[in-house]
Amino acid sequence: MNNSLKNPALKAGVAKVEITPPAGERLWGYADRTGISTGVLDPLWARVLVLESGEKRLALVALDLGRCFGPASLAQLKGSLERLGGVSCAVLAASHTHSGPVVKDEYPDSHPPAWEAAALERIADALTTAHESAEDVSIGTGYGTVRIGHNRRQVNDDGTVTWVPRNREMRETSPEDPTISILRVDTRDARPLAIVINYACHPVIFGADNLEYSADFPGVVSNLVERAFDGQEVCLFFQGAAGDINPFHAVTPRANDAIAWCDWTGERLGTEAARVARKITTTPDSSASLDFTEDLLSFRLRWDVESFRQGLRCYGEQFFADFAPVIRERWDLPVVTALINKRIALMTVPGEAFVSFQIDWRRRCPVPDAFFVGYANGYCGYFPTLQAATEGGYGAVDATTWVEVGAGERMLDHSLLRVHEMLGRLQRAPQNPEFRGTDA
Repeated sequence: MNNSLKNPALKAGVAKVEITPPAGERLWGYADRTGISTGVLDPLWARVLVLESGEKRLALVALDLGRCFGPASLAQLKGSLERLGGVSCAVLAASHTHSGPVVKDEYPDSHPPAWEAAALERIADALTTAHESAEDVSIGTGYGTVRIGHNRRQVNDDGTVTWVPRNREMRETSPEDPTISILRVDTRDARPLAIVINYACHPVIFGADNLEYSADFPGVVSNLVERAFDGQEVCLFFQGAAGDINPFHAVTPRANDAIAWCDWTGERLGTEAARVARKITTTPDSSASLDFTEDLLSFRLRWDVESFRQGLRCYGEQFFADFAPVIRERWDLPVVTALINKRIALMTVPGEAFVSFQIDWRRRCPVPDAFFVGYANGYCGYFPTLQAATEGGYGAVDATTWVEVGAGERMLDHSLLRVHEMLGRLQRAPQNPEFRGTDA
């Protein structure tokens, strides 16, 4: 048998397009921000990596945005990917910068604003470019450790929870995850094609006073890593489970050297990422494979509808107008699970998962490498752990949490089950169709 037909080589292609809106759009991320964007501090990008094995295609898109696009825009991009042929799956994930434009699930006239429509066209073109330029690749992974942030929920001895936005003394907190996970993709001649970075920390160095577009520290990270490899590759930053993690120098006013602290944070993380990436050895895999699934999991609204609406309005009328979801009693949320070469797993969550989920995913995943991508393929508020929901605090008990408690745990368990299925360790149904079980 021709083994090359049985196990097609892994191929990959990359592309990078700017998606910065013109000045004048509202900025995403802070309830107390007033005014509209006045200009560009640094450009916003969409970075694309398309992985292919035979007729299967997995598109990874890293967005310098506060949240991912809404369902209609996502459907448009997935349609562009499907028109390339084969079986496809897309992961579009926002870095969660709080200095990007407002993105909504639905718009009053059912059409996205001009900047978003233009961005969607550019990303669709980038998907085509990445596919058409795909070539045989080898991949490798590596890990490092760097602390740039802290857990912003401090659980006190009396059971209360204190909000801790900044931690300039860099005190240790718990839980937190200083792990930086790297996926390196090389061409067959060992030229780096893509570096994928996975790390959990809110990109909120710039506060509500900033009115200029910025990718915040993830932009510094990606630019630094790309320069470290002579700009030959595309560096994709995928935000992890950053729901309760802030950078040490969060919400620094522009007048207090916010730009310098953004650079410091990004350079600290980017330097470690580049160090790890250089040491990764990539090798071709004779049994290359690509498996993926996107499942919709149904969840109830955590609150009654009117209480939820009033809770959102407590943050202010503009917050309600810019950030409120389309209020419904049930949500069907997308969860992507992917497995590359039977050893690199990836799961997505459509919102702000607490960091414990990321730690648990890596600990429980049955393959050596496990990437947790938040803010992906949609946005549905915060996903606190069950423990955090009993303790309280921002993101755990207020209207920033939209769906029922336990949603994060269920999504994690679901992706773990899918990985076991992809490895052939579990079956979705009994092999014998006549099996009915026995009475106890």
